[in-house]
Amino acid sequence: MAFVLSEEQTMLQDMAAQFFSEQAPVANLRKLRDNEDALGYDADIWSQIVELGFAGILIPENYGGTGFGPLGMGIIFEQAGRTLAASPLFSTSCLGASLLLELGSEEQKQALLPKIAGGELLLALAHEETAHHNPSHIATTATRDGEAFVLSGEKRMVIDGHIANKLIVVARSSGATSDKDGISLFLIDADTAGVTITRTNMVDSRNSALVSLDNVRVSADHLLGDLSAGFISLEKTLDLGRVMLAAEMLGGIETIFETTLNYLKERKQFGAIIGSFQALKHRAATMFCELQISQTVVQDALSALEDNRNDIGQVASLTKARLCESSRLITNEGLQMHGGIGMTDAVDIGLFMKRARVQSQIMGDVSFHSDRYATLGDY
Repeated sequence: MAFVLSEEQTMLQDMAAQFFSEQAPVANLRKLRDNEDALGYDADIWSQIVELGFAGILIPENYGGTGFGPLGMGIIFEQAGRTLAASPLFSTSCLGASLLLELGSEEQKQALLPKIAGGELLLALAHEETAHHNPSHIATTATRDGEAFVLSGEKRMVIDGHIANKLIVVARSSGATSDKDGISLFLIDADTAGVTITRTNMVDSRNSALVSLDNVRVSADHLLGDLSAGFISLEKTLDLGRVMLAAEMLGGIETIFETTLNYLKERKQFGAIIGSFQALKHRAATMFCELQISQTVVQDALSALEDNRNDIGQVASLTKARLCESSRLITNEGLQMHGGIGMTDAVDIGLFMKRARVQSQIMGDVSFHSDRYATLGDY
């Protein structure tokens, strides 16, 4: 597949690479972790991300965004992944903005999308309920009560849940627990009575929360889209998120490969540069091949989203599964080839490994996506 960035996309890539390397290096994540930061991200860096227009990449210009589209957002996430940059970009500007564009009324779009692009509004998708990703398994209930709905249930792994101003809650308004039909989405304020948000400690030092809904009463105008018909739009947004996660994972393993390659060229053992050892050459070559394949599948997935192809579901699952496997291999190899120091906090390899392990679980691991790819292909 031929894949060449346009002049504007190349400029965006260069701008993002410079920004994240200079303003949001890995040292910034270390600082957030060591200080046990209450927000889990640097507010000043987030303001700069907003000023650069990154928060409005997916939002059309008539709603205050830049309208660069999925390819532009993928470029941003790849560069953010290279430095483990922590921000609400994924939860708010990717998942939140996408669902509002898909399901929001014109009034909701006009009111909320400019606030997302301007960094005034933070969103979190409250979807997951089980230990493993299962998009249609929704036990949280949405019961109609006159002109209102009453929501009850518990949500796990709510990314950026404790910093969000509003939650997009996935609930079941009809059908059995695992039915795809009967799923509705509600946009509610995080401080609504009956909502309890508890921050959870993540191994990668990133934001996640447990959200409990205890008879949360919301009016009918909090419903996004049509009642009991939200799954198709939800799945579309999840596919977008899966590809963006893969792009972020790609950035991480690119950094690990480059760091490991430099180490192999500098480290001496037994009187020789260790990169001259044949066994390590072979392992580095395997890493390189995996990286090239990963770059190709991410590029194809971003192209599929950009062109709104009819195979987005399969491509998204293929890409997420491939990056789960590649990130595990390359992070393991990077750590092992750094030797004993790779196991310490003195180098960054461990931080990338922890992030890769969490990314692999978010929105489906390799087993989930291998099965989904086969199912979508009628295998």
